[in-house]
Amino acid sequence: MKTVSTLALILTAFIMQMAAQTPAEFAAIWDREHVSNILPSNVRHKDLQNYLDGLKQLGVKLNEVGRSYANREIYQVEWGRGPLKVFLWSQMHGDEPTATSALIDIFTVLQKNRDAAWVKAIEEKMTIRAVPMLNPDGAELFIRRSLQGIDINRDARDLATPEARLLKSLRDEWQPHIGFNLHNQNSLTAAGPTDKQAAISFLVVYGDEAKTETEGHTRNKRIVAVMTEALYQFIPGHVGRYDDGWTPTAFGDNFSAWGTPTILIETGGLHGRDEMYLVKMNFIAMMTAFRAIADESEKIYSPANYDLIPRNTGGRLMNVVFRGATIIDRAAPDKTVTADIGINYVRRRESFMTPTTIRRVGAIGGKGLVEYDASGFYVSGRMQPVREGNYGELYFYKKSRAIDWTAEELPEPDAIYSLGQWTKGGELFEKNKPE
Repeated sequence: MKTVSTLALILTAFIMQMAAQTPAEFAAIWDREHVSNILPSNVRHKDLQNYLDGLKQLGVKLNEVGRSYANREIYQVEWGRGPLKVFLWSQMHGDEPTATSALIDIFTVLQKNRDAAWVKAIEEKMTIRAVPMLNPDGAELFIRRSLQGIDINRDARDLATPEARLLKSLRDEWQPHIGFNLHNQNSLTAAGPTDKQAAISFLVVYGDEAKTETEGHTRNKRIVAVMTEALYQFIPGHVGRYDDGWTPTAFGDNFSAWGTPTILIETGGLHGRDEMYLVKMNFIAMMTAFRAIADESEKIYSPANYDLIPRNTGGRLMNVVFRGATIIDRAAPDKTVTADIGINYVRRRESFMTPTTIRRVGAIGGKGLVEYDASGFYVSGRMQPVREGNYGELYFYKKSRAIDWTAEELPEPDAIYSLGQWTKGGELFEKNKPE
């Protein structure tokens, strides 16, 4: 009897998927219909309000549900009328903006396509609520914490911030069945023991340290498996699994403990693609999840597929690596060192210049997203010595030149690397991009 029921479920899901949107179709819809038109890191509170005004004009339900510490408005969007309650929140860390723009595009597309069969199925199956930009003060300054200097995502128990108190009250009053906690992770996170960036990472968040498995967590594993399969059509090898260590003060862990099993989505980086492409990946992942929940096709996936997603790793990647440089220390110019120099970017708005720091000096076994052969050059720090932790501001001199390193003023360098780019002489270097 069980076999017959399983076959019937698979057949039903197959038939429904024939009329459902595929990941490729979701990608095409986003290309045609997305309204997010500002790079996410440049979006401020006023920009979000403009986006939300657009949703309101389309007829999407929108309410101000609270205020931040600095009295900025915090909003909740609602769509659908089904019994399954799905709750999403983004940008509780002010400098983690990608999913905020994706949420705007999701509600826009759902509302504009309400006559489509696949949208009707979502609308009738679930009610979706979302809080985009929970931390508008942090978003305005592009900082992680709140204006009180508190990490809101570690304030689930103390509730010392108005933003945390609001988030908990919204959950407690509505009692959602599924939560989506939307973040950005370090762009240099790798998907497993590879040199591929984890452009998107998932985590099924448990509600206790013992990782007690409930039907809600098993269902969430299946949903993540669906999203991963969808994303692999666009970013194969660039999907990872976030660390599942128990964090008793974090909201995702506590949402699950309070009865709302939660899926964490962390957006990383993808070299060669801009921020909008990662908005698109978020859109595809979440729309695929909604579709799979609505048509119940997620039930044909095995939760074991979740465990096959490679775990995130750190320390393998750097933004830029200069290989084989001969490093000059102006304080001891007779003691040159030949070494690799690894440089990382500091997270910032796309509209801002790119601060850099020297991450490593020595033999670098990891990989740079961009690498340069510096073996034909002497390298000196532009403002500070070439040491780990100092600014990644570098002067390059051809070794064929005779340089008096003890002189009070050095001659003009052949190349200058500053604020994450070549301001002079970049054409002298062989640039090697990873495949």
